[in-house]
Amino acid sequence: MSSGAGASFDADSGSRIERLLFDHRRAVLVVCLLVTVVLGMLATRVQLNAKFEDMVPANHPFIANYLANKDELRGLFPNAIRVAVEARHGSIYDREYLETLRRLNDELFVLPGVDRPAMRSLWTPGTRWLAVTEDGLDGGPVIPPDYDGSALSISRLQANVERSGEIGQLVAANLKSTVVFVPLLSVDAEGKPLDYRELSDRLEDIRTKYGNAAINIRITGFAKIVGDLIDGLRAMLLFFGVAIAIAMLALYWYTRCLRSTVLVVGCSLVAVVWQMGLVPLLGYQLDPYTVLVPFLVFAIGMSHGAQKMNGITQDIARGAHRQVAARLTFRRLFMAGLAALLCDAVGFAVLFVIQIEVIRSLAVIASIGVAALIFTNLILLPILLSYVGVGDRAILRSQAAEHDVGSQARSGWQPVVESFALRRRAPIVIGVAALLAVLGAVLAQDLKIGDLDAGAPELRADSRYNRDSAFLTSNYGASSDVFAVMVKTAPGQCAQYKTQAKVDALEARLRQLEGVESTLSLASLSRQVTTLMNEGSDKWYELPRTQGLLNSVTNQVPPQLFNETCSMLALFAYLSDHKADTLTRIVEEVTVFAAANDADDARFLLAAGNAGIEAATNIVVRDANRMMLLLVYAAVTALCFATFRSWRAVVCAVVPLVLTSILAEALMAQLGIGVKVATLPVIALGVGIGVDYALYILSVMLAQIRIGQTVLQAYRTSLHFTGKVVMLTGVTLATGVATWIFSPIKFQADMGLLLAFMFALNMFGALVLLPALASVLLSPARQGSKVIPAAA
Repeated sequence: MSSGAGASFDADSGSRIERLLFDHRRAVLVVCLLVTVVLGMLATRVQLNAKFEDMVPANHPFIANYLANKDELRGLFPNAIRVAVEARHGSIYDREYLETLRRLNDELFVLPGVDRPAMRSLWTPGTRWLAVTEDGLDGGPVIPPDYDGSALSISRLQANVERSGEIGQLVAANLKSTVVFVPLLSVDAEGKPLDYRELSDRLEDIRTKYGNAAINIRITGFAKIVGDLIDGLRAMLLFFGVAIAIAMLALYWYTRCLRSTVLVVGCSLVAVVWQMGLVPLLGYQLDPYTVLVPFLVFAIGMSHGAQKMNGITQDIARGAHRQVAARLTFRRLFMAGLAALLCDAVGFAVLFVIQIEVIRSLAVIASIGVAALIFTNLILLPILLSYVGVGDRAILRSQAAEHDVGSQARSGWQPVVESFALRRRAPIVIGVAALLAVLGAVLAQDLKIGDLDAGAPELRADSRYNRDSAFLTSNYGASSDVFAVMVKTAPGQCAQYKTQAKVDALEARLRQLEGVESTLSLASLSRQVTTLMNEGSDKWYELPRTQGLLNSVTNQVPPQLFNETCSMLALFAYLSDHKADTLTRIVEEVTVFAAANDADDARFLLAAGNAGIEAATNIVVRDANRMMLLLVYAAVTALCFATFRSWRAVVCAVVPLVLTSILAEALMAQLGIGVKVATLPVIALGVGIGVDYALYILSVMLAQIRIGQTVLQAYRTSLHFTGKVVMLTGVTLATGVATWIFSPIKFQADMGLLLAFMFALNMFGALVLLPALASVLLSPARQGSKVIPAAA
């Protein structure tokens, strides 16, 4: 490797970019300072929120069907809050309970973003009862118009509830709680995007206000999930801080130089500041999923910064002036670092092909951060170190390590790691890797798409939200997971017997599926009315063929079951959960039924309801998963080839990444972590970030092989110059993110586990499998007289 004192250094050597930057160091520092100040001020404007619409694949046919028909039916709300008001003692037929329910209902009614006409509870006028009297069908609001809280009016209310069909829907089967159903719009009254954090805070205020020794309030819905995740941001920041502290301490332990450690950490944090400043400038905001990105950018920056600092320290230890050392390190590692960062950027950028806005936002925000690292860690850091250099203790440690490289009496871990570059060891290492790949591929067959747990898998199973969700699921036939099928007919034909018979047939098939608790449609309501009109006898629980009777039913049913022009029906399936298998079964059943029964008089359209939207999201994630990995590997392979100009070197770099990807999917399958919006990006990022290690090691190895060293000698040199830092950053970052496992936010814990696994495995792949592959593919015997190109 190049070295030398400042007196013998040719200031006109190096690339044009190197000379431009180092000949104008002060100008570069001033520009970076001004950019940091401006973007730091803009970073204070970053908003943390989420949009329900950003979580769904807007271009999927299911979503297109829903968006085209959402104004036709009032019951297709995928984004709604359910507030269960539970009587701790006694039943709901209590004056104080009902008064509390009324006041709570009124307070929910005026919350921002509530679709007020569609809100439902015992106290909303649209909640009605239906009965057969001697004069025919009769009905009215469940709460009597003259309700005054007296025993008589409560008795009438009880009768109305029993006749309303709301037991199991708005009223628990045990009569100890009722639900207030609160559908949400995407904007508030002022036309601004709904602020879920504010809404969640308001809901918590309501919970506190009305919850007491007699009343328990339970709340579920997307808005509450987002609110709880945002509330958990403090815990996220705590764990981020712990990870940063671990990285800083490890780097200081390695260098024993406080100033260089501070500079590496500082430049990585400057990249995060630039990223956060550009986020609002480009019209983006953070959400509970993209909030992990700044730490990933910091982690990438620490890896590259440590390599630059290590190279400068080594050159100073060999007698070079700090400015010369900075230029030599820049010259030696800039292209490898740039290629690595481009691979990182590609790992993020390919996520943009997924038609889900929250993932696209993650791709853009992360790519911004990686672009910032090119300036802060590849340019700013070497220039800063050219001024301040490194401490004497760091120089002495580097000189001792330099002496150990040529020593034949070396001990410790390095000879063990070097041995993986021996040709005779290669078959064993490659064979073990192949067996692990096969085993991982077998275990990964169990990998599922979507959520694998009931409730909100983003939160812990014992979180308050998931306890509330379990309560609603166990007490109501109409759970919070609703799958809706839209049935399109000609205008005025939705009540026709032929149409309702098809809906009835589909309903019967859905009720037989595992995970479907109950269903509701105009057809099932017509069956109930027929039973009522025949003295409640179950033998009359049939769909009447008399059109006049079917028409009379439509005058009494809730408006969410069909539209005003009677050209569309809705069939609701209430599910026990939104697990991937449950949704897949329903989608397959409806798809098969629609293919056999679609006609001009009735067409069955998928899908609406929150479970229908989730099913569409799962399909998009499933289709995007493999395509995304193929794109990442294609781009990484192309960048590696452009860097090394050797297909053999590309194989050495990419094969360890493939092994990591396979084993990561196997780990997810065995731990019950599904591929979904929250986890999909990590799979791609493991490839883009993991190739950093290989690029730094191979850049040194190929340069040494080019000047005549054997693979073993080249790997030994690479370990000294870049390999030890690869090991340091791999272990440090894996340890740092592993602390996330203790986070109260479940998806952060999952991310921490997966990232720790991939950081560690990519490190081992670069230090163990890569040299074994190189001993076979890059050995002189394989190359003959051909010269291996140096890194571009």
